[in-house]
Amino acid sequence: MAIHLLDDSLEIEIFIDQADAEFADDVCVRVIETCPEEEKIFYAGETNIYLTREQARQIVAEFQKVLEAAE
Repeated sequence: MAIHLLDDSLEIEIFIDQADAEFADDVCVRVIETCPEEEKIFYAGETNIYLTREQARQIVAEFQKVLEAAE
């Protein structure tokens, strides 16, 4: 399942990349941008960031802290 941001011009997918299962950093955060070049955040239309499972857990924990603090 993808998360769509910025009027659907930015798509984020998070998944375990089975092709990289042999590596510790097999959690893939895929960012796809369909906006005009001058509006892009990244240089490419698609960017993959690979994380270890512990790094992914740290990101989730930080999101939870921010959300709890905002309540």
